[in-house]
Amino acid sequence: MNLSAIVPLLEKIAPPELAEEFDIGRIGAILDLDNEIERIAVALDPTDYVLKRAADTDADLLITHHTLIFKPLTSVPRSIASALKIALDSEISLYTMHTNYDLAPGGVNDVLASRLGLVNINKLETCRIGEIPTCSTDLFAKHVSRCLNTHVQYVGSNESITRVMVVGGSGFKSEYLNIARENDVDAFVSGELRHDVIRTHSNISLIDATHYATENPAMEHLCRRLSEMLDIDVEFIDHNPFIKVI
Repeated sequence: MNLSAIVPLLEKIAPPELAEEFDIGRIGAILDLDNEIERIAVALDPTDYVLKRAADTDADLLITHHTLIFKPLTSVPRSIASALKIALDSEISLYTMHTNYDLAPGGVNDVLASRLGLVNINKLETCRIGEIPTCSTDLFAKHVSRCLNTHVQYVGSNESITRVMVVGGSGFKSEYLNIARENDVDAFVSGELRHDVIRTHSNISLIDATHYATENPAMEHLCRRLSEMLDIDVEFIDHNPFIKVI
C-alpha cells in the first residue's frame, strides 16, 4: 500500500482543516519517500529513539503527533539531521497529526476525557468538559495520576469537584482558564502549569498531568484504530521522558 492511499484515511480521522492557523503547513506528510507501506509505527514524538525503534521493526511509515520540523530552517541542527538520517537510511516516511488531531472526534481531547472517565461531555472547539462523581481535589488528582500512569502536580482545594475540563498538551493558558470560568468548571486537567495561571486560578483546581501523559493515550488509541482499519501491522512506540520528581 502506498502512502498516497493511506493519507486520505488519516485525513478522515483528523481533517487538516481542523488545524490551528499556526499549524498550517506543519501537518500531513512531512517526509514522503513514495515507498510501499507494509508496516506502520505510531508515537507521540519523532525522537531518535522512536525512529530507531521504528527502523528495528521494519516500519515504512512513522505517524507522530508532534512534527520533526516546526520552524523554517536556514541551517539544520544536529538533532534534526540525526533524526532525518535515521528516517532516510531506513526508508521511513513521516506523517504528522498535530492540532487537527487535538480537535478531531476521537482525537487527543476526546481520548483524554474518556481515559479520565468523564461523562455527559460537552465538546467545545478547543477542549472537552464533562462530569465525574463528586470528590475532593486530592482524590481527583490521585485519580488522574492513576488513569494516566503519571506523576501530577496540582493547586486548589475544591472539596466538591463535579465538572472537569480537559485540554491535552500545553493547555494552562489564560484563554483556557477563561473558558473554564465561563462554564463553571471545578477542575481543569492539562500539562505545563504556568505561574501566571496558578496566580489567577481562583476556585478552579488545576491538575498538571504533564504534556506527554495527556496526549500519549490518543496515539495509543490511534494505533488501535489503524490496526482495525488497515490490513497491515501497526505498532505503538512509547518514549516517555520519565521526569523525575524529588
